[in-house]
This record gives sequence, structure tokens and C-alpha cells, in this order.
Amino acid sequence: MVKVALYVRLEAKSGKEADVESFLRGGLAIVEEEPATTAWFAIKMGPSTFGIFDAFPDEAGRQAHLTGRVAAALMAKAGELLAQPPSIEKVDVLAAKLP
Repeated sequence: MVKVALYVRLEAKSGKEADVESFLRGGLAIVEEEPATTAWFAIKMGPSTFGIFDAFPDEAGRQAHLTGRVAAALMAKAGELLAQPPSIEKVDVLAAKLP
């Protein structure tokens, strides 16, 4: 069961769209190693707009993810890849259907 989540909006710098997409695809292998990351989605919402939605069973899981390898890698690459800092929103999950 998931109770909390993160919604992260990313705006790629002009010419860096493919690099952001590649970065997000590569993040999957890292989050697969996070037991408290119940669901993780890398999404593309437009030509230069991307996002991450991930869900966790509790606040401890969300915090572990925020201090984990993907978050660290994103912050390290943000200046190079993104037009502005990532917009990170903590959200509550009201209902979910998972496999």
C-alpha cells in the first residue's frame, strides 16, 4: 500500500532534452534497488517537459528516496541539464491500484 508520493517536474535546457530522457531512463536501475520505492515513473509531458512520480508506503520511505542515489544524481546534473531547478512536491496518495 502506498500513502505518500513525490511529483517532480523537470524542464530541460534547450538542446538537452535527449540527455534528460536518457538520465531518467537510467534512473530505473537505481530505484529498483530501493525497497521502499513502491512505484516509480519517469514521464515526458512535452518536448522539453519531463517528470518523475514515485510512491512510498510511508514518510520514511519517501525520505530515504529523497536522500538516495537518484536524487543526488539529479541535483548534481540539474545545472547542466535543466533550465530551472526541479520542482519537487510532496503529495499524499488518496487511492492507488498497483499490481
